[in-house]
Amino acid sequence: MDRSFTLGLRGTRVRSFDSGCINPEDLSLSRAAVWVCDEATRQFLPSGADPAVVLSRGESAKNWDSVLKIIDAALSVPLGRDDLVIALGGGVVCDTAAFAASVYMRGCGLVLIPSTLLSMIDASLGGKTGIDHGSYKNIIGSFYPAGEILIYPFLLKSLPEAEYLSGLAEVLKHALLEESSLFADLSSLRKDVLERDVRVLNDLIPRSLAVKGRIVEADPTEEGIRAQLNLGHTFGHALESLLGLGVLPHGLAVAWGIARAMEAGVSLGATDPAYAAEVKDFFEAYGYNLGYRIPDLGTYLDILERDKKRKNGEVNFVLQRRRGDTFLTPLSEELLKKVLTPFSDV
Repeated sequence: MDRSFTLGLRGTRVRSFDSGCINPEDLSLSRAAVWVCDEATRQFLPSGADPAVVLSRGESAKNWDSVLKIIDAALSVPLGRDDLVIALGGGVVCDTAAFAASVYMRGCGLVLIPSTLLSMIDASLGGKTGIDHGSYKNIIGSFYPAGEILIYPFLLKSLPEAEYLSGLAEVLKHALLEESSLFADLSSLRKDVLERDVRVLNDLIPRSLAVKGRIVEADPTEEGIRAQLNLGHTFGHALESLLGLGVLPHGLAVAWGIARAMEAGVSLGATDPAYAAEVKDFFEAYGYNLGYRIPDLGTYLDILERDKKRKNGEVNFVLQRRRGDTFLTPLSEELLKKVLTPFSDV
């Protein structure tokens, strides 16, 4: 079944399929195309996907060499501005291919087929593209929304459990950002979601994407309410950095961070304590560990102070009063220590 909706953001069309393969007919390919995948996703390329640029796996592929490979393949076709770059892969493939599409002839057609839950929910939608340079992640990039995003939940069957849960944390987070039935459905369908039931995911993933889509449409260049999507991220990113990038999967750190955001809101007197408890129960029921330890609180606080979203000398934390009621506020060091000390080893 094809579930679809269109976003106002450059007319991005999102479609989700409960089929067990990528059908070339789903793409309605009437234009020339260059496919981009990696060594893990090349097995899912449909027949006729030629030429295909196969990137190496992992973050190291997000570089100028990969972008130039894609551009060379586009020139070999040759692609025009109204033709397509089609990315099949996780966040690395989607970010790199989308950046290449944004600079090829000052922008050509772009279709994303994300293969991980995190890329389906997070990396594919919103128009952020980018590659790394030196030790700087996504330091070179652009805002370039895809014309079409195709979701195939069957691709999630092969993901390692930690990687699946990492993406799922973003789905659960989206359910907190709006007062809708998504939260209740994720609660009642937990067993099916954890078992990766394709039909259930075919319904829930587009609904989760629609939450992000409505926020991104209202703030495409991240000047205002789009910051709501960072719920749990400031706390979580600092833990990721402290433990070493890649040690703790991103989504698991975000789930932990959302729990800390709830506690901070309660300490501030802004968050309904019953709601905070409900949110923590929600994540724990899905198996998330909300009790990771902070090995060095002083270093952790220093990392928080250097958060990349720091503005006007302050770090604004994303908190909630209740579901669908999200706000930003700076937090004092005293309050942060109160919230974080129970999880600190030093």
